[in-house]
Amino acid sequence: MIRVVMVALVAILLAGCGERSKFLTYTGPEVTRIMVWKEDRRMRLYHHNRVLMDVPIQLGFNPVGHKQRRGDGRTPEGTYIIDRRNPNSAFHLSLGISYPDVNDQLVASEAGDDPGGDIFIHGRGPRFADARGDWTAGCIAVTDRQMERIYSMVRTGTPITILP
Repeated sequence: MIRVVMVALVAILLAGCGERSKFLTYTGPEVTRIMVWKEDRRMRLYHHNRVLMDVPIQLGFNPVGHKQRRGDGRTPEGTYIIDRRNPNSAFHLSLGISYPDVNDQLVASEAGDDPGGDIFIHGRGPRFADARGDWTAGCIAVTDRQMERIYSMVRTGTPITILP
């Protein structure tokens, strides 16, 4: 009996020594929409009209105005959807935003520009762990810990509205 207890204690201790997983389990209410206020640098996750999470954000390095072309450093404005999940992101974890939409592509094309793409909500990852201010190429950044919670809560297909 003592031997069984000792083996169980060793197993528990060894399990506690492992690295913390970035993949959390979420069992709360469904996130039905995401709202971003660029001017206020805030993002909220909602279940209908109830706020589930409210976090400060960082934006593209040129945050004023709607993204128009690749490399402009702006974060898009409008309503999109979360269209993909990246568990192996260089930015810890990331959720893809469906920019550019048909209208974004048309406007860029008429101006002779490439609208860009690969816009995500993401963490910082090791390279940008100490980033301050607006530093992304047009994405929405949060801390790695916040991204772990967001990643666990948000499903592909969730609408996201990004306001000026």
